[in-house]
Parts: sequence; C-alpha cells; structure tokens
Amino acid sequence: MFARNILATFAFLAATAVGAAAPLAKTPAPGHFRMMVGDIEVTAISDGTVDLPVNQLLTNTTAKHVDQVLAKNFLKSPLETSVNAYLVNTGSKLVLIDAGAGSLFGPTLGKLAANIKAAGYQPEQVDEIYITHMHPDHVGGLSANGAMSFPNATVRADKHDADYWLAAETLEKATGDSKGFVQGAQAMIGPYAKAGKLSTFEGNTDLVPGVKAVASHGHTAGHTTYVVESQGQKLVLWGDLMHVAAVQFPEPSVTIKFDSDSKTAAVQRKKAYADAAKGGYWIAAAHLPFPGIGHIVPSGKGYTYIPVNYTAPR
Repeated sequence: MFARNILATFAFLAATAVGAAAPLAKTPAPGHFRMMVGDIEVTAISDGTVDLPVNQLLTNTTAKHVDQVLAKNFLKSPLETSVNAYLVNTGSKLVLIDAGAGSLFGPTLGKLAANIKAAGYQPEQVDEIYITHMHPDHVGGLSANGAMSFPNATVRADKHDADYWLAAETLEKATGDSKGFVQGAQAMIGPYAKAGKLSTFEGNTDLVPGVKAVASHGHTAGHTTYVVESQGQKLVLWGDLMHVAAVQFPEPSVTIKFDSDSKTAAVQRKKAYADAAKGGYWIAAAHLPFPGIGHIVPSGKGYTYIPVNYTAPR
C-alpha cells in the first residue's frame, strides 16, 4: 500500500509539472531605454533589428578577418543589427533624432511608432526631427502611405544631404539598390517638404537650446552628428559613424560599402572615436546594440566600447 501511494504521488507531481509548463512567450524585449543627460531626458527607441551580411559589407578588411573577429566576440555574419533612434526632451522641445526604417528595410523593422508610444509619448508630440542622413533605415519611419507620421514636426537635415537625395537628377541617374534608397528618401521626406516642414542647415549649427548639429560628412554628403549638452554632461549621437562595434572599434580604419566617400568617412570615424575617448562623454549610434549608448576608452591601436549600465528612472 505504501509503495503504491508513493508511486501515485510521483505520478501526480510529474503530471502537475508537465501541465504547469508555460508556453514560450516569443515576444520582444521593451523597445525603449531612458536616461538623463543633465536636465535633458534622452530615450533610446528601437525600430527593431535586421540581419546584415557584415562580412560582405565591411571594407578595408577581408571577409575572413571579419568572421574571425566576430567569432572571438561570440557573433557571426549575418549579424543581427540594431536600428536605433533617440527622443530628446529638452523640457521645451521634444526632438526625435532619426526615424528608423519604416517599411523600407524589411519586416523585422518598423517598430519606431509603437515603441515611442510604449515609452510614454505620442508621435503628435514630436516638435522636431533631426536626420543624421537620408539612408532608408534613418528616414523610413517619417511617413506612411504618403502622410506624415509626425504631423506636428519639422524635419531638419544638412543641406548637402537634402540636395543630393531629394534631387530629381539623383533619381534619374540611380540604379539598382541605390535607386531604391533615393526613392525611399523622396517618398518619406516628400510630405514634409510639400507642407513646408523641411528645413535644412549647413555644417555646425545650433538647433534648439541643448542640441546642436556637427558636420561629419563622408558616409553621405551631409552626414551629421548631434550633440546634446546639459549641466556639464554630453552625449554625441553618431548616426552611422559606427556599424559593427566588435570589428570597427578595435580597427577604426574599417569602413562599409554604404559609405559614399569611404576615405572621408574613415577620417570622420577616427576623429569621432579619438575625441570621445579623450573627452569621456557619452556616445550613441544607430547600429550599436540597443540601446546603443555607452563610452569608449583607448585600447591598443583602437578602442573598447563600454555599454551604458542599466538604469531605471527614480
């Protein structure tokens, strides 16, 4: 009798354990991360991730070397790559820096609007949008079906980028993937231009108190970084001065096929990395692993990236 009772108990426990197993959630992590830069609130917003064949895209290196470096970092190509944007709340203006890919770069992206709402904001609250450059993964979330996704916002970008990407001549001459890039830029920015809500600047420009544009041309003709400063703290938003941290931080000379002028882009990268390491300020980039914020320190002939420590608003 005792033996039968023990067996029955074990059977019951086993059945209970099986019955209690939870299904796989298969849902993404929260798509926003918030921190303060002095008195300015910065919220990193994820547009999602996309798999990129970085061993074929990175230049001034070899695919074999890229694969070796990735393997040392427990990574491989295609590399799941973040696409990040940043909401900057100065207290008087709500500024969005870059706008994700929307529907221009595949089904795993296009989560910007949903994650802005999850972060406690509405697209209608955005006052200004600053574009680092007009590649599709930075402007794709600006519009949908020909309508502005941020109806109360003014889009600002460097004149060199606007003159190139929005010109009819550029579209006429473009072929292959380049043509799709140009079409995407014109479709996404077009509604703002028609509404008189596209405003360009040239070079280093103060935009709103606490935020300024700094020219970093090379990746595109008007590629721009944005600097957020408050109470002695500083965050520099790099756009596409960084794509693959595991490879490019230790070897800043590595470039990427998306560069319109790789030599100039390499110079801008080296300059930005050296200044950030010397200054010890925060940096953020569109394709660093989300939230894409951290510091860099010198290491050998390159740098080591130190991601932001997780913080929760208190």
